[in-house]
Amino acid sequence: MKTFVHKEKLMGTAFSLGVVAEDEQEAKHWLKIGVDEIKRIEDLLSEYKTTSVTSKINVFAEKRPVSVDNETFALIERSIAISKLTKGDFDITVGPLKRLFNFKNTDFEMPSNGLIKKTLDSVGFQNISLNKEKLEVAFKAEAMKISFNAIGKGYASDRVKKLWKGHGVTSGFINASGDLTAFGQKPDGSNWNIGIANPNTKNQALLNIPLVNASVATSGDYEQHFLWKGKRYSHNINPHTGMPLSGIKSVTVISPSAELSDALATAVYVKGVAKGLEFINQLPQTHCIIINDDNQLFFSKKMAYENHVA
Repeated sequence: MKTFVHKEKLMGTAFSLGVVAEDEQEAKHWLKIGVDEIKRIEDLLSEYKTTSVTSKINVFAEKRPVSVDNETFALIERSIAISKLTKGDFDITVGPLKRLFNFKNTDFEMPSNGLIKKTLDSVGFQNISLNKEKLEVAFKAEAMKISFNAIGKGYASDRVKKLWKGHGVTSGFINASGDLTAFGQKPDGSNWNIGIANPNTKNQALLNIPLVNASVATSGDYEQHFLWKGKRYSHNINPHTGMPLSGIKSVTVISPSAELSDALATAVYVKGVAKGLEFINQLPQTHCIIINDDNQLFFSKKMAYENHVA
């Protein structure tokens, strides 16, 4: 048995898919199924493709209810459920706020308080109206938009894992630019593992974490942040205040579901260290690691990790 890997840019990010198989032809078959599934989900969820369901919602849902497919409707439902669970710290409507800021660390001007306040009127998961019988989505506020950026790649990874396991694949992984979903074991019988990146040196691992049928997602400001008056701000936005977050460099969440890990990493970032840890400690089979601006590491209660590299 060997591990066969395919790498491709999908959903705007670098995906690496791996399966453990006896021969290359078998592996190529499973890898193609995985890639095709991610492309299918991208066609549904991408806010940049004019033909996607998300684009259709964003164009028309302010004016009238929009009919959607079962799959997208269910994902919106689950997103709202996570918003309620996190008290609004995860919110798929935060996109209009993100567009106010430049996160590339170039010349920057902070938007005015008035503009932030006005944009906040367009944000809020509670302004999404769902009709389950008709599978319709409508917006209650003007200029609203939804984005699955903080949950879509996790959902795609879960779908690929489910497809593979349903077809009898016993071991594999889906790596979405560092967010890893893994099941089974490597050909030598050892566990898959993931390195938690040093927030100051992305290619250096601080910790190695073994993954047994679990998913890990990291929300960090490695590539998207800016400095304003000497203070470092993340690309993550507080949906309640409209302001970019500061004080944390990265949040890593481990749970049985890639979708959940993806969404909760964003929510914990918004909550901050103390409230974030308190929140994760209440959830079953869910763990997190937080690195603050001073490079201090904080672990949830039941977090286990392997050797410290740095």
